[in-house]
Amino acid sequence: MLFLLNSLQMNNSTPVNKDLILLRGLPGSGKSTLVEVLSESGKYPVTSIDSYFIVPETGEYIFRFEENHLAYKLCEENTRKYLHLGEKKVFVDNTFTMDWEMEPYFKMAAEYGYRLFVMTVEKYHNGHNIHDVSQAQLEKMASRYKVKLM
Repeated sequence: MLFLLNSLQMNNSTPVNKDLILLRGLPGSGKSTLVEVLSESGKYPVTSIDSYFIVPETGEYIFRFEENHLAYKLCEENTRKYLHLGEKKVFVDNTFTMDWEMEPYFKMAAEYGYRLFVMTVEKYHNGHNIHDVSQAQLEKMASRYKVKLM
């Protein structure tokens, strides 16, 4: 598993000791596994669109496209809550295949005085996505995926 890391520093000279870390990558790339390690098994909060679709009683993942907008909204609300509480590190685990999906988090980082890091997780393992995303859909997602290196 390889990841790229970009950071957006705050424009003022005040030291920032709080971090908002976005993990992005295609389904099956290992984002959830990596965020479990980075968050020290939940020591730091993790928000994800996927968590909306997990049935609490069974832990089963059931994606419902017609509710995807609600999942995005809940993920943003939960992230804002943790930033408002002043958590030292907050992780967001989503595909973020397009820049507009990350924009609300960029704004929140600036609003709450957090450094922002964007980590791209690449698939260098033989794992598969647990969300039953077809190969055709993965290829479509990959085609619109942009990485900002400069």
